[in-house]
Amino acid sequence: MLKVKNLFLKKGDFVLHKLSFEIKENSYFVLLGQTGSGKTMLLESIAGLQSIEGDIYFNGKDITNLPPEKRNFGFVYQNFLLFPNMNVKDNITYSAKFKKIKDKDELFDDLVDFLHIKNILQRDIKHLSGGEKQRVAIARAIYSRPRLLLLDEPLSAVDPTFRNSIMKSLKDLIKRYNITILHVTHNFREASFLADRVAVMIDGEILQMGGAYEVLNEPKNIKVARFLGFKNVFPTSILGFNQKDKFFTVDPNRIKFGDEKKEDLYCFACKIENVLGISDHYKIFARVGDEVFFCKVHESVFDGKILKEGDETNIYIDKKDVTFI
Repeated sequence: MLKVKNLFLKKGDFVLHKLSFEIKENSYFVLLGQTGSGKTMLLESIAGLQSIEGDIYFNGKDITNLPPEKRNFGFVYQNFLLFPNMNVKDNITYSAKFKKIKDKDELFDDLVDFLHIKNILQRDIKHLSGGEKQRVAIARAIYSRPRLLLLDEPLSAVDPTFRNSIMKSLKDLIKRYNITILHVTHNFREASFLADRVAVMIDGEILQMGGAYEVLNEPKNIKVARFLGFKNVFPTSILGFNQKDKFFTVDPNRIKFGDEKKEDLYCFACKIENVLGISDHYKIFARVGDEVFFCKVHESVFDGKILKEGDETNIYIDKKDVTFI
């Protein structure tokens, strides 16, 4: 449906580095990256708000040089950009002033019901909460019947109390309104809940792309692993491999301790540096040579014996729990 090929854009010292990717029809695609990684710039390029090198295709048609108003894409910015001089209803229906909206009355009623905004239709924008503004901005975008919806950090101004319900609404937009969504965020939880596919962008480059579970749990390089917050990233030399600049990672929850060596597992002698008791588990920092493993274990693992600072024991890791990056 949407195909981006070798998209290049330079703004000052920042560059989008010949990005290429595809988004299937009626799918939810999340672009994940830190603030300043180029996510908004990429959205604006797709929307036609930036002059680029490279090519953008939509449903097989080259739209690279098509003006924004001809693309029929919806765009919800991080700060929503609602019209302050209009009430909620007038904001939502604004596109009807210059565009013929199919079944506009039925669509409006359905949006109001779906997004639970009936009680605020006559309210001024300045009297809305962050979550209410977000719902109104989405309603306004959907009301114009876009073929692609671009969302720029849409949950950043939303109270955490309402975030789950709004995420559910976003996910349901796909089937309810027959739409495709490209959503940019720095939030891993949003990506995990919403995305069919995820791309990780760092410093203007897409470093990994694939299914949401795969990308979030199996990083392909050390930059992605560190961005995703993987705690245990070590050189493969620890495992006995003679490969320069190769790394592996392991989930802190998959690390075990014990006094006997087991040959069918990776096993390392370690010294306990710190033990922190956290309600139903322990956070343990264990030194293996020059590296420190971060581990999460339950008391039952120790058969009543709690490890303490200074203890010497062994770390066990099942080979299937090791991810090479």
